Amino acid sequence: MNSENQDQRPIVHEDSYLTLHYCIQIMTGPAGGTIFANTFDGRPATLQMGIGQWSPGLEHVLLGKAEDEVFGCTLEPAQAYGDRNPVLVQWVDKEILGDLTDPDKNYETGDMVEFASPTGVRYAGVLKEWGEEAALFDFNHPLAGAQIRLDVHILGIL
Repeated sequence: MNSENQDQRPIVHEDSYLTLHYCIQIMTGPAGGTIFANTFDGRPATLQMGIGQWSPGLEHVLLGKAEDEVFGCTLEPAQAYGDRNPVLVQWVDKEILGDLTDPDKNYETGDMVEFASPTGVRYAGVLKEWGEEAALFDFNHPLAGAQIRLDVHILGIL
């Protein structure tokens, strides 16, 4: 591809809609070396920039990249999903748990549990432990506090 054609390729903007392959690998912490998500071996993903599908830091890395560009980078926690917040590790009363989740499901330690608030907002937490009257949940993003490696191939930009 000559430089003239390369300069005419679409580039990623803050409101772009992308088709891409990506791999997110956790680099630090207990899950270090784990692949969190990988689309390279399957169907590509779509991403609407600016609506919260990815963290602002991950989206920032895509800005200005051209269609068909392949690249990788390592992001510190503050650039990716932030540091872990101990305030987001909370005990939830078992009665409230039954009201906000599927009451017929038996959850086990390590399960990602989806909650529905009375206003309809949905959020999730990882069940850490059961107590007699409450369960301990971690509501941090699963990638919070982790250095991550992001590899991307931008297939299309609208």
